[in-house]
Amino acid sequence: MSQQDSESKAAAEGRHRLRTETLEQILEVTQKLSAPYDLSHMLEEVIEAARNVLHADRGTVYMYDDETDELLLTVATGMDPIRFPASRGIAGQCAKTREIINVPDCYADPRFDPSFDKKTGYRTRCMLTLPLVGYDQSLIGVLQLLNKDHGVFDENDERVAMALAAQCAVALHRVRLTQELMNRERVNQEISVAREIQMSALPKKMPPVEGYDGAGKFRPADETGGDLFDFVRIEDGRLFLLMGDATGHGIGPALSATQVRAMMRVGLRLGASLDEIYAHTNNQLVDDLPDDRFVTAFVGLLNPRSHDVRFHAGGQGPLLHFRAGSGDCDWYGATTFPMGALQQNNLKTAQRIELDPGDVLALISDGVYEYENSAGEQFGEQRVGDIIREEHDRPMTDLIEILLRRVREFGGEAIQGDDITVVVIRRLPQ
Repeated sequence: MSQQDSESKAAAEGRHRLRTETLEQILEVTQKLSAPYDLSHMLEEVIEAARNVLHADRGTVYMYDDETDELLLTVATGMDPIRFPASRGIAGQCAKTREIINVPDCYADPRFDPSFDKKTGYRTRCMLTLPLVGYDQSLIGVLQLLNKDHGVFDENDERVAMALAAQCAVALHRVRLTQELMNRERVNQEISVAREIQMSALPKKMPPVEGYDGAGKFRPADETGGDLFDFVRIEDGRLFLLMGDATGHGIGPALSATQVRAMMRVGLRLGASLDEIYAHTNNQLVDDLPDDRFVTAFVGLLNPRSHDVRFHAGGQGPLLHFRAGSGDCDWYGATTFPMGALQQNNLKTAQRIELDPGDVLALISDGVYEYENSAGEQFGEQRVGDIIREEHDRPMTDLIEILLRRVREFGGEAIQGDDITVVVIRRLPQ
């Protein structure tokens, strides 16, 4: 055998040993990455594995945020976390093209950003940048390897790196999906707890008031909602009535609704008048709520001796007064601005509704009036008035259930678009 043949055979055996050794390393990495790591730990394992297999001095993983179209440097050996647009630099081009980029001399490449080197004092000679693509072809991130131990990254390194990157991408994708699922479950659990707290804080039934029957019900559009109602019996026998609607629905408005109810209950405990409770709560909301947020609210006191309700309706309407004697429905609009809209230093005198035997006062949020069917038609005031007129002599808990059932039937397959709250008070016939 000639010397040249011997050298060729030795080179081939060397490449075979290299392929075998590299394959064993990748298989070992694959097995290791199948362990149940969290994302931070997994990123560290990916970087360490890539450095060892490709004999690189440093490694970096940029996770891709598809919501902001940014790359997030979550973990890197010797560097601090950084977030930047996914169109920037070599990493950005790799993310855009999803192709490997091998730069043998970084400072000779105009795409290279030397600012990281300036911050850290590190000198980047060569760089291998690879896309990390998940099993559903989604971009997971970008892997960068810096400064091969001897020389620069070659074609064989590129092939090895692509094989390694494929395994790392799947592992990272799995961990990220698992983390997202766990976060979603955690949020769902927290929302469920918030709903339980909100619903448990609402009165189960109206306190007994001689000569009157009443009930209230809240049905949020989401897990939690911005509507609220309350019944509080005062020591002198009067009944405090509250029905409100914070703008929007969900956790934010639910917090506003809870705040309003709590502040008003504090006012009642301190013996404040109806006007004082309304004004102070309103002015506090002006300070607390964002400029585009407010709460519409009916705040009233039922006097079972004089058989009247004195109230303020801050942006809350329509209010329905069914007169049993004539069978007519009187409608009232708001008496002042929504709570939290502007300071109320000179509040108008509370309005008054007198209740005759059999009369019904219905406080209903716009989630009922504006409930739409599949054709876009709203439930409207007329249907509400007809139901109250037809069913007014029933117990008020039954009246609410009938009303809500009719609303559901009217809506058909249409989804409830807003929170629904109904509060009804009836003076019993003598």
